[in-house]
Amino acid sequence: MNNQHEENNQNGENEYQAEAITLNKKTELPLVWLLPLIALLVSAWLIYKSASEKGLVITINFPTAEGIEVDKTKIRYLDVEVGKVTAISFNKDLKTIRVTAQMNSNATELLRKTTGFWVVRPQVGLGGITGLGTLLSGSYIELKPGSGEQETRFTGLTAAPVLKSQVDGKQYILETSNLGTMRPGTPINFHGIPVGEVLNHTLSDDGNAIHLSIFVKAPYDQFIRKNTRFWIDSGIDLSAGADGFKVRTGSLVSLLSGGIAFRTSTEDKLTDVQPEQSLFPLYDTYDQSNQITYSNTLKYVMYFNGSVRGLTEGAPVQLRGIPIGRVTDIDLELDKKTAEIHIPVIVELEPDRIETTHDHATISDEDVMAELIKKGLRGQLQTGSLVTGQLLIDLDFHPGSKIVAHNNHSTYPEFPTTASSLEEFTQSAQTIMAKLAKLPLDKLVTETNQTLSSLQDTSKAATRMLTTANGTLTTAEQTLGNASGTIKSAQQVLGNLEPGSTGYYEFHKMLQELTQAATSMKQLTDYLERHPESLIRGKDEE
Repeated sequence: MNNQHEENNQNGENEYQAEAITLNKKTELPLVWLLPLIALLVSAWLIYKSASEKGLVITINFPTAEGIEVDKTKIRYLDVEVGKVTAISFNKDLKTIRVTAQMNSNATELLRKTTGFWVVRPQVGLGGITGLGTLLSGSYIELKPGSGEQETRFTGLTAAPVLKSQVDGKQYILETSNLGTMRPGTPINFHGIPVGEVLNHTLSDDGNAIHLSIFVKAPYDQFIRKNTRFWIDSGIDLSAGADGFKVRTGSLVSLLSGGIAFRTSTEDKLTDVQPEQSLFPLYDTYDQSNQITYSNTLKYVMYFNGSVRGLTEGAPVQLRGIPIGRVTDIDLELDKKTAEIHIPVIVELEPDRIETTHDHATISDEDVMAELIKKGLRGQLQTGSLVTGQLLIDLDFHPGSKIVAHNNHSTYPEFPTTASSLEEFTQSAQTIMAKLAKLPLDKLVTETNQTLSSLQDTSKAATRMLTTANGTLTTAEQTLGNASGTIKSAQQVLGNLEPGSTGYYEFHKMLQELTQAATSMKQLTDYLERHPESLIRGKDEE
């Protein structure tokens, strides 16, 4: 019994062990397949993540592939990577390069019709050094968001745009006849502060002017108002005119690359701020921007007989020193019938510059000017500056001046003129020289030589007479000395005579006469010493 019981127990243990082995085998089977399952799930997640992060595939056409490498060149916006170049190939025309790039999903909204792409490389310019970071990291493609519908095909820019990111401000148009040094990136200054820059330039519709598109940053765009004036700030503005030389200096950047400056009129208010794309004239100099433009003008033609060298277009027309207009045109005319040359000078007068009193609506500016001409108002050329030699036209009253009418073929009425002071002086000098030319100069020179010879002879004779006079003076002095000795001897003899006697009286009278003669001789000697020429010319009448 016991053996049978042990055998049963042993069989039970064997069965238990067999069941345990069977259970272990059942639990080990899922663990073997769990690892591939996890790897499959991770791969699926990575694939989903990679696919979800990828955005659109775009193509960009560039002139060259300089600085662009596959799987290395990144596409950035605000220094954030938004894509990568995946392929480079030629276009069908074999003249441009097609760059294929894989964009990130977060860049989908940046890909619009006007979106711009350009290659960033190290560059050195007047505005500074840009792209230094690419020396280590290599070139990259910069993106500037645009507007419009979504797009995947783009044409790359050859140069970076002026505005590389969205900046608050406004765009305006400046009109000029000469581009000069104005280029995209030229700074716009307001009181010396850089507040904007030139974007681009185009020809006007009629082709007679150049339109500069400029951008002014906020909040400085609020100073672009109705009477705002723009001028070219060239750094050093040296001008020579009728007022002499004028020098204005700007910033160093303006000196090297030029610039544009503007100012706001004190008459403008905040409500006069101009809308975007407003058109403004661009003046060549600061002085031109200061000139007031008058719509009411009167044009006349003036004729001057002499040379107008030094008179240029833009020269001022003054009324007693106060500018009231300017010269607009100078021509040269030849009358083939009479072979006469005329120089018509067109002037533009601005009556609004003159303040009027007792104004009458029925009296026009033309009538007032005609009345002034009747009273003797004439135009006259005058030198504005002796340094530059520039001329101006001065209007003043010359009542005695006659009006000389010309065969005026101009559409403008003639304004009478009079000769300038320099012309009158020149004419007088020419008249004097003409009279001198008519004189018998050879005969005058001969007679002058004869006169000089006579004077030399007279001088020699006078020298001989002076020598003789000196001898006479010496003799007179000796005689005077002897007379003095005689007088002294006579005085001694007179002392020996008895007073009251006849001899004493006669001798005393002779002594007085002798003393008077000595005194007269001494006076004569003194006068000849002071005026020896009296021996020749005689004594001067007192």
